[in-house]
Amino acid sequence: MGWNRSFKTFFGLLLMLCLVPVTSYAQEESLIPMGHSIGIQMDLSGIYVTSDVVVDQHPLLKKGDIIQELNGVETKQLVHFERAMQKNMPATMTLDILRNGEEKTLQADSSLIKRVTPFLKDRTEGTGTLTYVDPKSGTYGALGHQIIDSTLESAPSFEKGAIYLSEISQIKKSSPGFPGYKISSIIDQNKLLGTIKINNVYGIFGSWTDAYSKVLAEPLEIMHPFELKIGPAEIYTTVQGSNVEKFSIKITKVEEEQFQILLTDPKLLKKTGGILQGMSGSPVIQNGKFVGAITHMFVDEPEKGAALFLKTMRMHAK
Repeated sequence: MGWNRSFKTFFGLLLMLCLVPVTSYAQEESLIPMGHSIGIQMDLSGIYVTSDVVVDQHPLLKKGDIIQELNGVETKQLVHFERAMQKNMPATMTLDILRNGEEKTLQADSSLIKRVTPFLKDRTEGTGTLTYVDPKSGTYGALGHQIIDSTLESAPSFEKGAIYLSEISQIKKSSPGFPGYKISSIIDQNKLLGTIKINNVYGIFGSWTDAYSKVLAEPLEIMHPFELKIGPAEIYTTVQGSNVEKFSIKITKVEEEQFQILLTDPKLLKKTGGILQGMSGSPVIQNGKFVGAITHMFVDEPEKGAALFLKTMRMHAK
């Protein structure tokens, strides 16, 4: 991971670049920094069990199980499961599940199966911040880290997903030891900003639909990691309604694929108390160049956090 290069390696790179025509590298890649609050929805690849279901002190279903069939009826979504239960239900029902990659067939009393429903889910939802839009390729990137389903405590397999513009109605402020968060809601469920194709440790990525053309700003040149300096910078983020604002920060440490930041803007600190859950993906800008995105906060010092270089994020967008 990184940019800790020896002088010899860097000098070799300079020599190699000198052999390339000026016109081929003078035009640096640029992306549109965003900072908008987004609602995230992902339809899971099946029906997941969210908690152990115990019968006579023995687990019938385990957290993470995937229900594939009920009485021989395929159940890819909860609606399929509910329809299967509405049919002529025998006293004993059969469940075909997938547990840790192994197929299993279980039998249970029909009255018990009815009580299982509250422990099932076929969708995961969340909130975050849109990082960039690439107008040339029609793609976007957000979050700077992977979506982990809080119930399943893992990154679930998903069939499809989408992001939507959201507005923030309330802020629960951060304090040492207690991360704050945004309370937000999707503005229009019929207007998706983009589809989710990739969910990996560097963020979520997909196609941009341009449902709200007004949210687009001017592209900024992507900063190379070696250009980043300790000192002043700014972030784009949303802390009220759907309006993106700029706030001052300080770059405090530069590492390999990431760097550390300190929130310094009095207005932002008064509003949030520090970095919030849902702020992941907020663009970081220094000297007019697009550096990266906030990804984490330090729980005991919420005004401090870590950010991912945009160059690294982009490398893993495919």
